[in-house]
Amino acid sequence: MYSRNHLRQHTLVAEHRYSANMRTAWSSGAEEGLISSRTTPYFLYGRDCLGCAKTGSGKTAAFVLPILQKLSEDPYGIFCLVLTPTRELAYQIAEQFRVLGKPLGLKDCIIVGGMDMVAQALELSRKPHVVIATPGRLADHLRSSNTFSIKKIRFLVMDEADRLLEQGCTDFTVDLEAILAAVPARRQTLLFSATLTDTLKELQGLATNQPFFWEAQAPVCTVEQLDQRYLLVPEKVKDAYLVHLIQNFHDEHEDWSIIIFTNTCKTCQVLCMMLRKFNFPTVALHSMMKQKERFAALAKFKSSIYRILIATDVASRGLDIPTVQVVINHNTPGLPKIYIHRVGRTARAGRQGQAITLVTQYDIHLVHAIEDQIKKKLEEFLVEEAEVLQILTQVNVVRRKCEIKLEAANFDEKKEINKRKQLILEGKDPDLEAKRKAELAKIKQKNRRFKEQVKHTLQQQKAGGAGRRGHLPRARPEAHSAPASTQGPA
Repeated sequence: MYSRNHLRQHTLVAEHRYSANMRTAWSSGAEEGLISSRTTPYFLYGRDCLGCAKTGSGKTAAFVLPILQKLSEDPYGIFCLVLTPTRELAYQIAEQFRVLGKPLGLKDCIIVGGMDMVAQALELSRKPHVVIATPGRLADHLRSSNTFSIKKIRFLVMDEADRLLEQGCTDFTVDLEAILAAVPARRQTLLFSATLTDTLKELQGLATNQPFFWEAQAPVCTVEQLDQRYLLVPEKVKDAYLVHLIQNFHDEHEDWSIIIFTNTCKTCQVLCMMLRKFNFPTVALHSMMKQKERFAALAKFKSSIYRILIATDVASRGLDIPTVQVVINHNTPGLPKIYIHRVGRTARAGRQGQAITLVTQYDIHLVHAIEDQIKKKLEEFLVEEAEVLQILTQVNVVRRKCEIKLEAANFDEKKEINKRKQLILEGKDPDLEAKRKAELAKIKQKNRRFKEQVKHTLQQQKAGGAGRRGHLPRARPEAHSAPASTQGPA
């Protein structure tokens, strides 16, 4: 068993090594380590911290190292709880804890979906120092087991906090409520993200320990080393442009790694099958895959067995794969923050990278929204149109064959079956959950309509007020009745 002085000494050694790496990054012009150097003193002093910085800027180390420092002073389990929105990110954070905490004899536990709950419950009962979890699976354990407790944790960390707290297709609200009810009121809370949202600002109420809020002040939300471009393509021939792009990169830089982001699991699977038909070393990563398959796909890509990863946004958050040179957005992201997280998979830790977004005639407004958010204009990426036309028919035929093959495999039905299985494993009634989601959708739609009505009323009042101010008091009613009659809805 290690003594406390021994543990503290090794923690300081780890911090010294990390500081040396950060100094190297600073000398090369990178911003890595800035969030760590700003938040760590307040963290060690006992205050809650909310940090927002660019992707690839060392946010994970900003909470791992101080936690290890505190753990070396008073080691016990369960000492720290880390919540993440995705399984892959949970495993990556655990890897950081293991590497930096090895001299301390650190014990960690990963609690995510897709794995055996009994084995996880056994691990939790052994009181590991650090638990890294996704909210859904941890909440399931809290509801179904009394073999462990998180009532004595010192630290609660929410990585990619904006994603954990937003309400959307994956709503963690109910699970987070169960978790927050189980953790002690007297704790330190740490919230980190690459994108600052109104939800994250409101969350300062969660942090009660004199919260310290730090946001990276930068003219753009993406790193300077990232070359960001767009390629304007017709919707129906998008795949031909994609194949042409990959072929060019493959011919010029055979050792480059590329991530292609898509908006659905089905598109992800179809594109993977299609690119394999063209003999590109491709692997897919999406939520329809079993957990073991997801691990295997990510491992093969990280080890460069496959050079091309086609993924949904399950891979856009927090994953640190240093060797990625290019990110291609097969669809233009609907939200600027999704774009920021996607392109953040390249140009990490001071390295160079390139991001290319395929933009159709229907996506121009989305590109403008992205440019407004990142405060930077995307440059056009030029290609040889004649070369694309040569492969157009072949690509369309191959794509259609892959779609037929996927439909024959009942891919959509499997998706629904997997959803039901997952709900049953979590102890939920699939039919009741479907009804609850439908009711929630109705409430959201009703709220949207109400907001639109309020906005419309305010605009009418504003327009009416402006009209009255624009005329003398004795002006005849006819002077402004005409414009008022032509005013349409906002």
